[in-house]
Amino acid sequence: MTDTTTLLQAARSTPRSISSTRALRFTAAGLAAAFALAACGQSDEHAATGTNEGVASTKFAGTALVVADTTLTTSFAAAGVAEPLQQATVSTKLMGTVNAVLVQEGDIVRAGQALVQIDARDLEAKAAQVAAAIADAEAMQKEAATHAARFTALYQDSAATRAQYDAAMTGLARADAGLRAARASNSELAAVRSYATVRAPFSGMVTLRMVDAGSFAAPGAPLITLQDISSLRLSVTVPADVARHVARGQRVQATVDGDSATARIEGVLPAGAGGLYTVNALLENRNGARRAGSAVTLVLSTGSRQALAIPQRALVRDGDLVGVVVRHNGADERRWIRIGDDRGALVEVTSGLRSGETIVVPAATNTGGN
Repeated sequence: MTDTTTLLQAARSTPRSISSTRALRFTAAGLAAAFALAACGQSDEHAATGTNEGVASTKFAGTALVVADTTLTTSFAAAGVAEPLQQATVSTKLMGTVNAVLVQEGDIVRAGQALVQIDARDLEAKAAQVAAAIADAEAMQKEAATHAARFTALYQDSAATRAQYDAAMTGLARADAGLRAARASNSELAAVRSYATVRAPFSGMVTLRMVDAGSFAAPGAPLITLQDISSLRLSVTVPADVARHVARGQRVQATVDGDSATARIEGVLPAGAGGLYTVNALLENRNGARRAGSAVTLVLSTGSRQALAIPQRALVRDGDLVGVVVRHNGADERRWIRIGDDRGALVEVTSGLRSGETIVVPAATNTGGN
């Protein structure tokens, strides 16, 4: 390689007949050529080094895996809401003042437990009247029975006429009817009195309290709302092509407020809108950990398809980039790929990798970009 100093000496030894301008031009050209040659030499050295580094590849520790197409189930994630299996707003048939409200919102109650007490003192007076009416009817029935027995004996001995006998029997029948009516009134009063204590129709949670002590209760007016959340009904809306793959009793994966669970299909019914169907699934919730009104997602199977899937542990990440280590001809290289659905331990590869290629699966998940 020509040295810059030698070129300068050559320039000084140029004959005087050459003009100073030409000498300067020659010198400048020589210097430029020298720098260009030096630069070319350095570039060649770097290129050779880069080529050598590319050939000497590093082997990654792990298990070699030949990827192949596999059958993946296709699914449809439908969003919806969790509803209580039973819900009721209790009221009363009485009109009166609320004496006491025995529960608070959020309380868990059992079937038959008292919720609200209503003032029913007027029914106490009515109860006394009914009791007196029953006693009177019983006395009249007893007297009529005695009278009928007497005239039956007289009629059999021909000591009483047929008309007297018939009148005695009619009086007994009326007395019996009067006693039944009095007792029926007592049963009716007992039913009405039961409305003074409003009870839970089923076990569940108090979700809304609409009265306080001192409030006036009217017949049919809502007092307490109760929900049975021992089971939740998960309701989602799906298109027809998804609904035809769903059957009653089928087990499906569900997500309720981010928590995974397994639900059972209760049924499929038209949603009332064009081509849409409502899918209901039941989810056990005996400990009450999940609340009605929660956002839910049902993963419904819609068939299967062929796709390329690899273990999650084989993925190498560097920021937003996702790749794998591909082994080819004894050399390992990192290759960036595009992934699709996450299927737990497996992930679908949509591009960047072909069936039949070999990848390296490390013993532990590699989360760095080394």
